[in-house]
Amino acid sequence: MRLTDLFVHPVKSTAPRPLPSAEVLRRGLADDRSWTLVDGRGVMVSARELPALVGVVTDTPVTDPATTAALRLRAPGQPTLSVDLPRGGRLTDFTMFSEHLQGLPAGAAADAWFRSLSGRDDLSLLWCDDPTRRRLANDRATPHDHTGYADAAPVSLVSRASLALLNEWIAQGAEQRQEEPEPMSVQRFRPNLVVDGDEPFAEDGWDAVQIGEVRFRVAGQISRCVITTVDPQALTRGKEPLRTLARHRRRGRGLVFAVELIPEGPGTVRVGDRVSPVTRPAAPDR
Repeated sequence: MRLTDLFVHPVKSTAPRPLPSAEVLRRGLADDRSWTLVDGRGVMVSARELPALVGVVTDTPVTDPATTAALRLRAPGQPTLSVDLPRGGRLTDFTMFSEHLQGLPAGAAADAWFRSLSGRDDLSLLWCDDPTRRRLANDRATPHDHTGYADAAPVSLVSRASLALLNEWIAQGAEQRQEEPEPMSVQRFRPNLVVDGDEPFAEDGWDAVQIGEVRFRVAGQISRCVITTVDPQALTRGKEPLRTLARHRRRGRGLVFAVELIPEGPGTVRVGDRVSPVTRPAAPDR
């Protein structure tokens, strides 16, 4: 099994940026989800509320060495904007799901850029100046584990074999409805790591995984949300893949696809790296 793709998302919910290699830190891949939008009520705004974010291309010197500022923003119909790291200033409090987090305001120019894009006058861009403030609420986490603005764990992983089976299920359902859907792309699921070479959904049984230099603990399965229904090109919403996941991958109250990971230490991962999972010990017979 090999690592086939690497992605980071400098601003939460924006377009995936592919990389041939990535530095892995305790907080996750370098520059991944280090910025986020919040609204006037102090609540995180993602592509759940604003699908247009999926079409925003955000780069850092890590994702594009030609980027001279800390962050570069691009989107159709918008001028390119370079954003420097905030220096000093007062932290802004906000909530992401049920968590209370903080970030440094990026400034008026960045806020105006996103407000023009969205047509909303209450958006602000924040930078995670200190990811160690956010400890992980996961029973597989240690006191040293932390992350920036990722949903629940620092790193996410998708299996191409699992995606292929999901697309088969979608096609089967569509045939019954006399529809012709396009296959789901891996970018729909906004992973950091994409692997191939194992059986579909083998990752459900992993306890840990070694990828190149880095060992990760598997923190759990990922419950998917409406972001996966946004077409990355058309920026419109449909019913898939949630409709099909509801038939095949319902676990309790969630529709699960892919797994979240916690790095056990720093290192570098590269496309082509060998992927060596450690399966979860079988439950003892009673």
